[in-house]
Amino acid sequence: MPDPVLTIDKLNAHYGDFQALYDVSMTVEPGEVVAVIGANGAGKTTLLRSISGLLSNSANEIRWRGTPIGALRADQVAQQGIALVPEGRLLFPSLSVEENLIIGGQAKRKGPWTLERVYALFPVLKERRNQASTSLSGGQQQMVAIGRALMSNPDLVLMDEISLGLAPVIIRQIYEALPGIVGEGLTAVIVEQDISKALSVSSRVYCLQEGRVSLTGQSNTVSRDEISRAYFGI
Repeated sequence: MPDPVLTIDKLNAHYGDFQALYDVSMTVEPGEVVAVIGANGAGKTTLLRSISGLLSNSANEIRWRGTPIGALRADQVAQQGIALVPEGRLLFPSLSVEENLIIGGQAKRKGPWTLERVYALFPVLKERRNQASTSLSGGQQQMVAIGRALMSNPDLVLMDEISLGLAPVIIRQIYEALPGIVGEGLTAVIVEQDISKALSVSSRVYCLQEGRVSLTGQSNTVSRDEISRAYFGI
């Protein structure tokens, strides 16, 4: 087995006096797609915010290729090759589609992802590249958010609730694009409330329940009963 690219060791995360994560440990191997599931408030978004540097933690609680990164700022984490597709997309409303994508390339990391490559993945974005990002549908905005992350040429992409609030046909289009995203060795951690979708695209799954890991296993072998118990704590 290859060494993990991402190692989380007893991560505790706080918002002021409120503790959101308790001793969370997980690993992600190179080229792997790992799903993180759990109910609202379970700590999924907090986990991705911690990995991406939006929440500061102890340095050794998060290691990237063996290097402690838990205390780095978000821009420093991005330079390491970790990109976040945030919940709610968080596009720049004053910028066009193309300008939002270009912003993602500011890290200036070398790699295969360019504007044309993103447009090939999501052709509708090329058609609407000069439109304001907020004029797009929710699904198209999600495509921009994914494309913006890819423009940084990351080695690890963190995707937070990418299907939330989208029509089924758009969810299918986005997930159909996933093999083209991870097919060249890119590693991914996907937070997803749609359990079936999460299991179908991942090799391993972690379930969080009230800030703690309640289940981990191979996505194709964990049972629905195991997931239900881990998900609801019953």
